[in-house]
Amino acid sequence: MPVSYRIRAAVASDGAFLADMAVEAANWRPQAPRPRPQVLAATEHGRYVAGWMRPGDAGFVAEDDAGTPIGAAWYRVFPRTDPGFGYVGTAVPELIIGVRPIWRAHGVGRALVQRICAHAREAGHARLSLSVERGNFAANLYRDEGFALVQAEGGRDTMVKRLR
Repeated sequence: MPVSYRIRAAVASDGAFLADMAVEAANWRPQAPRPRPQVLAATEHGRYVAGWMRPGDAGFVAEDDAGTPIGAAWYRVFPRTDPGFGYVGTAVPELIIGVRPIWRAHGVGRALVQRICAHAREAGHARLSLSVERGNFAANLYRDEGFALVQAEGGRDTMVKRLR
């Protein structure tokens, strides 16, 4: 059965769905899920969606044939005084990605990563960073898409992709 979806630009009204995807990203281990309120109340996760869509934010949402959102990739630029998990510099946007579990391993994440990287390049960014917990299968996707390990600390790996 063919898998079909489309990707569109994220808009301000996508904030609640991006929060859902931040929860999916935080809960990549199915055996240890954390409730949505707990994940989003934690500053380290909530920072990725609070106040969406602020200047400098950009993202994309994947939708199934019925128009139901199934995944998203977006980036934010964080200040040195309030860095995200994958912070590498003030001018380097940090990528966040989440895909509903039933849609994983169908190319949705890869398509989203490719689209957000192309957009970041077009927007003039030289690099894009992300953080991935060790053991997360998504790290293979990131390596395949050109992200390289730049720091390993506390069970997390920070990866960067050069865009130009």
